[in-house]
Amino acid sequence: MARWLLHVDLDQFQAAVEFRRHPELRGKPVIVGGHGDPNEPRKVVTCASYPARAYGVRAGMALRSALRKCPEGVFLPLDMAAYEEASDEVMALLRTFPGRVEVWGWDEAFLAADTDDPELLAREIRGAIAELDLTCSIGIGDNKLTAKLATGFAKSAGKSSDVPGAGAAAGMYRLTAANWTEVMADRPTDALWGIGSRIAARLAELGIRTVADLMAADRHRLAAVFGPSTGPYLWVLGHGKGDTEVTTEPRIPVGRSKSETFPHDLTDPAEIRAQVARIATEVAEEMAEAGRISIRVSVTVRTNTFYTRSKQAKLPEPTADVATITETALHIIDRFDLDRPVRLLGVRLEFVPEK
Repeated sequence: MARWLLHVDLDQFQAAVEFRRHPELRGKPVIVGGHGDPNEPRKVVTCASYPARAYGVRAGMALRSALRKCPEGVFLPLDMAAYEEASDEVMALLRTFPGRVEVWGWDEAFLAADTDDPELLAREIRGAIAELDLTCSIGIGDNKLTAKLATGFAKSAGKSSDVPGAGAAAGMYRLTAANWTEVMADRPTDALWGIGSRIAARLAELGIRTVADLMAADRHRLAAVFGPSTGPYLWVLGHGKGDTEVTTEPRIPVGRSKSETFPHDLTDPAEIRAQVARIATEVAEEMAEAGRISIRVSVTVRTNTFYTRSKQAKLPEPTADVATITETALHIIDRFDLDRPVRLLGVRLEFVPEK
């Protein structure tokens, strides 16, 4: 039997969880974000149902913009506890299938399985998730890169002429070395998972605009331009090669951050210090309760011009003491030149590595 990587991606996850609680909302343009008030300033969409996306609503968009695009939208507040509970339910289900599961977030995971029929396994997984009153798309690949990209085609299968028919099925798609060139060669480089707009622009300056161009590129030239690690890595991506290792151990966080965008810009230094103290206290208390020891504190300031800067300081000694952490955060904010209105403040704690 061959080793396959399946990327399981839950569809419109937060909206889907809401549909389980409110079946009457199915088929409607549901928009999740903030406290559910579309007029709330500086809050963004965290999930839009497919009908809402048809209006142009996207995750990361300001709620007010979403309201303008979709006045008929149903706006719901973000319910972290409900989404975490639903995610745990799905991941526990995935672990009942043969193979190894690596969780990548609330709504996605990789499953490595030895099977002669990965499509059959994908159909079984989709059927089991459907019994939870949720839906998913599954990408089938020979590594994480191809499986992740295949999921995008699985979501579009039957809906877009951009998806080649070979390898497509309802909610599933197979992308491997066998059809890599056929499917990917003519696509832009930023279609690859791991290449963003900035790297794509730099590649374009070298005359590398498509995946086929990247496949044909000189590795030494890429290394000279992007560095000895990134350059060859980009060439490997262009050839559809990727990681095949699946880790079942949960990722241990190396830090925890908390930030807040304020309804109105802050201009009073005393108020800014008070808000930093509050945020630092909150995150420090959460981490003390979790038994995590901090070694470094950083504070982030974003002004109303979106200029963002962070400063940090090492704690005198590793500690979970809330007062010490808060005092350190205040010392850091005093190092900033607060000559512009402040839009966002954030505090991050870095932990002693766990062994």
